[in-house]
Amino acid sequence: MAARDIHGPAPPWGDEFQVIGKPHRKIDGLAKATGHAIYADDIQLAGMLHAKTLRSPHAHALIRSIDTSQAEALPGVHAAITGKDMPVRYGVIPWTPDENALAVDKVRFIGDEVAAVAAIDEDTANAALELIEVDYEPLHAYLDPVEALERSDPLIHDTKKQTNVSKHVHLDFGEVDAGLEAADVVVEDDYSFHGSTHAPIEPHCAVAQFGADGLLTLWSSTQITHYVHRALSSVLEYPAQKIRVVQPCLGGAFGGKSDPFSLEFCVAKLAMKTGRPVKMLWTREEVFYAHRGRHPMRLHYKTGARRDGRITAIDARILIDGGSYSSFGLVTTYYAGQLLTGPYDFPAYRFDSTRVFTNKPPCGPKRGHGSVQPRFAFEVQLDEVAEKIGMDPIEIRRKNFQGSNTETVNGQRVTSNGFDQCLDKVETASDWKTRRGKLPYGQGLGVAGSMYISGTNYPVYPNKMPQAGIQLKVDRSGLVTVFTGGNDIGQGSNSVVAYLVAEELGLAVEHVRVVAADTDLCPVDLGAYSSRVTFMVGNAAIDAARKLRAQVVEAVAAAWEVAPQRVRLIGGHAIDLEDADRGIELREAFHLAEEKFDTLGSTGSYNTPTLGGDYRGGTIGASPAYSFTAHVVEAHVDTETGRITARKVWCAHDCGRALNPMLVAGQIEGSVYMGIAEALLEEHDVNRFGLHAGPSLLDYRMPLSIDTPEIEAFVVESIDPEGPYGAKEAGEGPLHSSIPALANAIHDAVGIRLRELPFTPGKVLRALREKQAPAGTESRAAERV
Repeated sequence: MAARDIHGPAPPWGDEFQVIGKPHRKIDGLAKATGHAIYADDIQLAGMLHAKTLRSPHAHALIRSIDTSQAEALPGVHAAITGKDMPVRYGVIPWTPDENALAVDKVRFIGDEVAAVAAIDEDTANAALELIEVDYEPLHAYLDPVEALERSDPLIHDTKKQTNVSKHVHLDFGEVDAGLEAADVVVEDDYSFHGSTHAPIEPHCAVAQFGADGLLTLWSSTQITHYVHRALSSVLEYPAQKIRVVQPCLGGAFGGKSDPFSLEFCVAKLAMKTGRPVKMLWTREEVFYAHRGRHPMRLHYKTGARRDGRITAIDARILIDGGSYSSFGLVTTYYAGQLLTGPYDFPAYRFDSTRVFTNKPPCGPKRGHGSVQPRFAFEVQLDEVAEKIGMDPIEIRRKNFQGSNTETVNGQRVTSNGFDQCLDKVETASDWKTRRGKLPYGQGLGVAGSMYISGTNYPVYPNKMPQAGIQLKVDRSGLVTVFTGGNDIGQGSNSVVAYLVAEELGLAVEHVRVVAADTDLCPVDLGAYSSRVTFMVGNAAIDAARKLRAQVVEAVAAAWEVAPQRVRLIGGHAIDLEDADRGIELREAFHLAEEKFDTLGSTGSYNTPTLGGDYRGGTIGASPAYSFTAHVVEAHVDTETGRITARKVWCAHDCGRALNPMLVAGQIEGSVYMGIAEALLEEHDVNRFGLHAGPSLLDYRMPLSIDTPEIEAFVVESIDPEGPYGAKEAGEGPLHSSIPALANAIHDAVGIRLRELPFTPGKVLRALREKQAPAGTESRAAERV
């Protein structure tokens, strides 16, 4: 871990932290471990009904008619609804509202929601679904993104463009063709990244209650409370001030709960229609249909470099399979190109990114949204460039390191940058210089690097209001309650808020209580996505706490008749820095402040500065700070079976200041686990009819503990000048370069380049046959001789 030099925001008393930088348990950890935490499915209300959804058996079809009369006549059924009950379209991105809570005139994938029923129990609701009659007119289904790009009859969505293109972005920076022409070596190839899904342990669940006073309350396992609140108001055509949205404890999300979903609208509508509470819990199969996971991409990259290793230009073409709806797809299409421009400096860059609709479950944001796929392709290609010029793969990355306080070729501002330290950490820990290329045949080391955003300048819907807000309330007991709209999805963001407020006010962490993600009680926050919460909510918390501290210090100083500079809040007390015998408990200090200033509390907020390039889309991908990561992976390839084993992963991540090093290490390890899992096992796909290939955790392969490599995590602290105490993100960045590092390790082990994910035994054996790999177990050194 780097030395704790303060270059960014810090307590006014200097570099002595009492809470920050130390390992603490999560504030909700004990409740979760003991089973006391309340999740959405734990909510039981008097008279509650249970709802289920009828889903389309067709990948693409017109709906001629729907008859729910027999279902409604079934004893125990209280209501049935269809798309005509909620015809207003919605979308998490306001420019692409192409979804209905229930299909109105067309279904676009197998599993698309068609109707919903509320009954006395789930069995009755499921029986009612069997009685709903739907007359479909099947249409041609697009299951290949190339076909969807080239053909437009029939259209998946009726758009003005009359194509199946969801979004197209073409951006040029610098003289790309000249840069490639001037290069001493050019590498050009195709790469393929498959689809994968989030598989959180908790399925989606929502509960709605419609009160006699007209208040609609929704409890939902969402990670975007504020956007769900807005979408409910729009789709239900009901005043937002009469809607309350609450996120209970969440059992994981990874981006999979960052859209408004059909079940949220359905339970709300059914509660309003029946006057009774309604719950809907999706099965695991339904979660797979809802999807919103990693976009499959077909990528073509061309990279030029001089013999000294300096990159001269990069040219990229990307075809993105978006599935059936837009979701975050507009942003995905930009991210696929915009987020490649670090941690390396290059003078010229061009990307052409096209997202198309297909008749598959809709894709969306998964951990490392939009940039994991291009990072895989480029980092593998960068290794090929290094091989062609005879340069060590770590050295070529050092050669192109962009440094700190700079601007990328596409106009992104980079502040702190610890990527060089990340490379140093993994190089030393893996014994790279003495082991890479010298291990026995079948064993190898690979390296890769990456960057990611700490929140985004793009607030999803345009406005100049704060992106994060905090309210503090002080109780006379000495307890401080924090109200935050931030969504804790298991990453510990509520805990981070408690640590920051405790540090600023000199409180013990247990004397800070956090109330979160309740639209009636908490100020607006935009949600848990794009790794924004620590940076943005954290800064808002510090802002609120410093305002409150200033009042407390002023009141104590006045009572003691000393200058405010002499008063410090620390360890549950207010003390006089120049008189060791003078001090009072913080509870008493709060009393003095309340006497002087009236009821005690404060608010704080954060908004990003103006960021991004001056061109269309220049703000998408622009972030107030970027994290940086380096991975080295040690892999073993069994040349008889084709099985790949990731034996050990070294990951160094620059997260700015580690507010809680234990939580940061946990995020690094989780990211590495997810990346290696995507590379070797996971795949979300459909068969030739559009039916999901295996919508269960039995069929969707995920690593068990025995499949997980040994992981060594290194926390690099570059201390960002604008982060909360210098902190940056740690929840998504550490995933990106694990996948290309594994690919590069496979090449070091057996000399093959795998450019198509996932890395299955069949692909390994095919590549080995094409290479005519030598038999036996000769060492790499012997092979070179």
